[in-house]
Amino acid sequence: MDVDIFIPCFIDQLYPQTGFNMVKVLEKAGVRVHYNTNQTCCGQFAFNSGYWEEARKLGKKFIKDFSNNRPIVGPSASCIGYIKNFYDELFYNSAYHNEYKQLQRNIYEITDFLVNVIRVDDFGSVFEHKVTYHDSCAALREYGLKDEPRKLLKKVKGLELVEMKDTDVCCGFGGTFSVKFEPISTAMAEQKVRNALDTGAEYIVSTDSSCLMHQYGYIKKHKLPLKVAHIVDVLASGI
Repeated sequence: MDVDIFIPCFIDQLYPQTGFNMVKVLEKAGVRVHYNTNQTCCGQFAFNSGYWEEARKLGKKFIKDFSNNRPIVGPSASCIGYIKNFYDELFYNSAYHNEYKQLQRNIYEITDFLVNVIRVDDFGSVFEHKVTYHDSCAALREYGLKDEPRKLLKKVKGLELVEMKDTDVCCGFGGTFSVKFEPISTAMAEQKVRNALDTGAEYIVSTDSSCLMHQYGYIKKHKLPLKVAHIVDVLASGI
């Protein structure tokens, strides 16, 4: 199978290794990867902040950048959940109607793609650590992911998965929410991190680097014995 990969802007700028690791995992699964270097942002930040015209411009570019009808795979349930659910708000009954509908059918978060589309869940990965999993709001509520990441983690050699209390409760990031409502956001991060620490885990793992970035900010500031890892980086370990 041939796929296009979507690398969200914050992955590109802050966590490029996660992008490289996604390619590594897909190729291990026998998938041929294509990368359009013209791609930029999907427009989620602008949309969530109320700048719909700017989001529409970015959305039009995104649709044009991924117009070849191959499956599109990305390492962010947040960005892909936004495209699947909210491009309707931007392009319904517009000149881009058919194109965005095709895009919505073709785009997948990577754990969904691996488990439900190509049905590969074991890559010979090795990650000898105790981890706990954070269900991001976007992954759980917008995209509908729950079991897929856990199925993949359970196949990683040496990995012990322990569930934290209130795993489905928001960590407080919420994009610009963490800037506009910093005290509330920080308190939510504290609770999430404390729940993770209570499990005895060494790592918090998630499908969304944005959530992990927020939680790691709290961890680093308070010098806590905990690390974070995107699920793609865990799956790429040891292969």
